[in-house]
Amino acid sequence: MGKELNAHKRTTTTTSVLPTTTSVLPTTSVLPTTTTKPCGRVPRGGHQLHKTFNNIKITILCGFVTILVLRGTIGVNLSSSSDAVNHNLIEETNRILSEIRSDEEEEEEDPFNPNLTFSLGPKITHWDLQRKSWLLQNPQYPNHVNGKARILLLTGSQPRPCDNPIGDHYLLKSIKNKIDYCRLHGIEIVYNMAHLDKDLAGYWAKLPMIRRLMLSHPEVQWIWWMDSDAFFTDMLFQLPLSKYHDYNLVLHGYPDLLFDQKSWIAVNTGSFLLRNCQWSLDLLDDWAPMGPKGPVREEAGKVLTANLKGRPAFEADDQSALIYLLLSKKDRWMGKTFLENSYYLHGYWAGLVDRYEEMMEKYHPGLGDERWPFVTHFVGCKPCGSYGDYPVERCLGSMERAFNFADNQVLKLYGFRHRGLLSPKIKRIRNETSTPLEFVDQFDIRRHSSTLRCESKS
Repeated sequence: MGKELNAHKRTTTTTSVLPTTTSVLPTTSVLPTTTTKPCGRVPRGGHQLHKTFNNIKITILCGFVTILVLRGTIGVNLSSSSDAVNHNLIEETNRILSEIRSDEEEEEEDPFNPNLTFSLGPKITHWDLQRKSWLLQNPQYPNHVNGKARILLLTGSQPRPCDNPIGDHYLLKSIKNKIDYCRLHGIEIVYNMAHLDKDLAGYWAKLPMIRRLMLSHPEVQWIWWMDSDAFFTDMLFQLPLSKYHDYNLVLHGYPDLLFDQKSWIAVNTGSFLLRNCQWSLDLLDDWAPMGPKGPVREEAGKVLTANLKGRPAFEADDQSALIYLLLSKKDRWMGKTFLENSYYLHGYWAGLVDRYEEMMEKYHPGLGDERWPFVTHFVGCKPCGSYGDYPVERCLGSMERAFNFADNQVLKLYGFRHRGLLSPKIKRIRNETSTPLEFVDQFDIRRHSSTLRCESKS
């Protein structure tokens, strides 16, 4: 989510101290509303012409650059004037690309109409019956595979390159980490880079994508959202899905922080599970109206700050909005919501990354809790942005440690490990053998996850 306090470094054996002032939720608070998308919209002629002209210029420039490269390849000597032309072409190309990037942010907004309510799309009813019928008609797409409910992990990032170039490198590490975990546990994965709804950008972009995946993949039983700045750090731990048989939403959170403190960090939406069902679609419909950017999001932010303890004054975010819903409509939503804190579905990074060596010395993967955290979440770091709540060097170094800590668990099967938690270089940890299958039986973590889960309960 990107906004978190040190109270996140909380275990069952410690007590976080939050502000003692209380806020009473208004029973008649009406959140602001915004417009639905118009059925038709007249193209902005000048804006489109400008983009078309830029595209033509890029095509011409690319042609010039290609000719210059070919001339150099076949051995034609370029004069100093040709070098100058080449330099100018590169500068012009960069300038036009910069213009096009800025054009992407210059879409004209539809007029604000406070009398219309924002919607994620047409109201869906009887989804459970529709989905059940579809599954019966399409047995080749079962909602359980090998006795396990089908899970789809959804993550993503902005469609444009990071403001900080090294941020793209850590996005790559993040998706590699998630692919490894999903491969080991038979989970499907979707990486999204598109804004499906221009009004729900930023924190809110996950909502329309979650809804679209539910409706487009009725065979999927659970959608698992995970932020791009969250890493799996226990590659053996498996979700205890049987525990959630009677629930539709699984959040990392604490009941006392939510109901007694009304804290804005009582739950975390950086990693959560949502069942594919009518209840979840209804929740998304109730959740989304606080999110459209502009006046609606700004006014909703004021309501959230007034009612959630410790929340700074800023526009509405998805996490605060969900907490507000769980409090103000407790009878409607809490009955099917499970607040999980027996393991780290979300683990606040600042209290974990410096303890990895201690964990490796004392414990083993498969525990998922403070002894060996399932997920390490770098809230407040924003490696892809131009700012963050923590120094860039600290965040990137900590991310490197988390990635390598997890990657060692994967590399072990292949006979390697990182030279150190801050090193991308690897070293061999055992010799090659003419009987390699004995190592598969010994080190393949897929074979040992159930055994370790039993140990963690004892």
